Amino acid sequence: MGLIMSEKDEIIMSLVHYFITEENYTPIVVKGAKDEIWLENMDGPYKVVRINSNHIHNNEQLEYDILKTKGVLKQIKKKTFSMSVNILNIFLDINKVPENNYKNMDIVYIDSLKSVPQNKILTSAFNKIKTNLSTEEIDIEQIIQKTEDVNNKTQKKNKVYEDIFKPKTPIVTNIIILTCVLYFILMAFNTNGNLSAYNLLKYGANYQPYIKSGEWYRLFSCMFVHASIIHLLLNMYALKIIGSQVESYLGKIKYIVVFIVSGLVGSLFSAIFTKTVSVGASGAIFGILGSLIYFTYHYRIVLGNSLKYEILPVVIFNILIGLFIPGVDISAHIGGLIGGVFVTMAVGVPGKINKRSIINGTICTFMLLGFLSYILFFYI
Repeated sequence: MGLIMSEKDEIIMSLVHYFITEENYTPIVVKGAKDEIWLENMDGPYKVVRINSNHIHNNEQLEYDILKTKGVLKQIKKKTFSMSVNILNIFLDINKVPENNYKNMDIVYIDSLKSVPQNKILTSAFNKIKTNLSTEEIDIEQIIQKTEDVNNKTQKKNKVYEDIFKPKTPIVTNIIILTCVLYFILMAFNTNGNLSAYNLLKYGANYQPYIKSGEWYRLFSCMFVHASIIHLLLNMYALKIIGSQVESYLGKIKYIVVFIVSGLVGSLFSAIFTKTVSVGASGAIFGILGSLIYFTYHYRIVLGNSLKYEILPVVIFNILIGLFIPGVDISAHIGGLIGGVFVTMAVGVPGKINKRSIINGTICTFMLLGFLSYILFFYI
């Protein structure tokens, strides 16, 4: 069965099908855009692909179109917390093809599907476009098939997002909180409430001389020791709020890895930069905050401005508090924050798995742990 479609419509359908099913792009809604399709993939060779089927008949109209496109890119850059956003601007109907002299923007003119495999910009950016883009005339069966392919791809992405963001019981977070509370009760009972530095050391506090003498277990045990009921309540409240969220996003196993490794990095920072007794889960909690920063950055299209206006201000505020309030182990906080980012990169963000990022994150995490361990045990 045949179907009459304009060549322009065929190009649009084939390109959209290719970018969504093969290159993992997602459609985005742009206000005021008519006869344009906008696609985004923050991990792609171009973060944004725009397909414009409007007729561009002179240089003045082209310059206005480019100006409008740059305005949209500014909004995307703000929303995604990106330093720069590069765009592939595909024109389907233009009298004169402009030179590619625009910053962060490559312009491509496509007058037929058969010209796509010969386009150097497209083939250099997208390796599969020569073989996986259909260049044949589209009939009704192909329209149905391409539509189903796009819908299936979109449904799979929506299912991933639904699984990640749906509410879940924070089992691991609750176990960590219960462990800290029970351990605090045990310490308070056995010391008659006298939680002096001496007694905290008996129960696993972080202390550089003891760690250097071989009691390395303190780098882990100190995460579950707290110096007062106020200290315990503040940390457990923060852990309940932030930890529950990150556990829901990452899953239990990855969350455990983030908590332990970032807490270890925080303890190493504390042992290197402070010579006093240090206790508390705050290093690991800041690690969870670092994990949340990394996760939110990868889902900034979905979560909007929450990274810029909610998460980062909380992190900065808490670091500033640590700088001005005596007794706060700011080195553990900063170390945990850095460790949380690296270890989350290593375990990977669900739905955004990138092998290169996982390899880089794993290398960075082990290099950081190795460097800090060398400084602690062999340098100072």
